[in-house]
Amino acid sequence: MPEQFGAFTASELYCPNCRQSQPVRERLLLVLPSGELYEYLCSQCAASLGKRTVSGPNLSTPPRRPVRIPGKLS
Repeated sequence: MPEQFGAFTASELYCPNCRQSQPVRERLLLVLPSGELYEYLCSQCAASLGKRTVSGPNLSTPPRRPVRIPGKLS
């Protein structure tokens, strides 16, 4: 079955300090071989509200550049 949705990111989460749903900021914590680890922070009080791991291609290898064929326009 093909993937229907891309990655989800939170725009608001419940903050126990503020006692209501607040907009969040994402902060990069670690770059791992398996992906990147992000932390969600409350935009009001900066409390940590959760973490998210974004997995993807091996981040230590640079992305491949497209090959140019002489005489072809791209």
